[in-house]
Amino acid sequence: MSRSLRHGALAATALVFPIAALSACSAGNDAQTLQVRPDNAATAVDNIKIQNLNIITQPEADAEGPAVVAATLFNDGTKQEVVEKIALPGTGTTVKLQAAKGKGPLVVPAGGRVVIGGKNNASAVIEDGRKAGANGNVQAVAFTFSETGDIELGAAIVPATSFFEGFGPSALPSPKPTSASETPGEASETPGEGSESPSDTATPTGEATTG
Repeated sequence: MSRSLRHGALAATALVFPIAALSACSAGNDAQTLQVRPDNAATAVDNIKIQNLNIITQPEADAEGPAVVAATLFNDGTKQEVVEKIALPGTGTTVKLQAAKGKGPLVVPAGGRVVIGGKNNASAVIEDGRKAGANGNVQAVAFTFSETGDIELGAAIVPATSFFEGFGPSALPSPKPTSASETPGEASETPGEGSESPSDTATPTGEATTG
């Protein structure tokens, strides 16, 4: 074999190892086991990775109620990161953060991850869901981390249906209507207050049940 052919064979062999290494690395945080969807917003800044970012609104277009920010946050650093704030620039609305256990700050542990949205996960709630924008649009979302600082990227606005059903908000409960039977009951108390009928002897029993 000539010298030039030997060099070519060695170069081709050397290319095999980087390709195999890249394939192995892709089975980490970006693997299918985390259900990464290529059509969702994602970015990486320093040690922070943000994936699967969406703003999820009410399942019905005309429903009143909150919307939520859903995302998966990865911290590849050696220090924990606190999510100090999530904002929607240009909307004039606020995002209320809550840790998965309901208390304390929203922390992304060193070498770990945090899922925002969905049952038993941390939450980021936009109380006035209509201010989040219209379904199908893209809205900027700004994260503020204690170590990395600000990271801003665009998120698709989608309704809480299909794949996003388990990650989105539910509609606000409608006010309980006043039943017709309650109104006469309230009016019937008026005669009782001014009368001296034997029914007044039931007062002690009524006080006990109220307590």
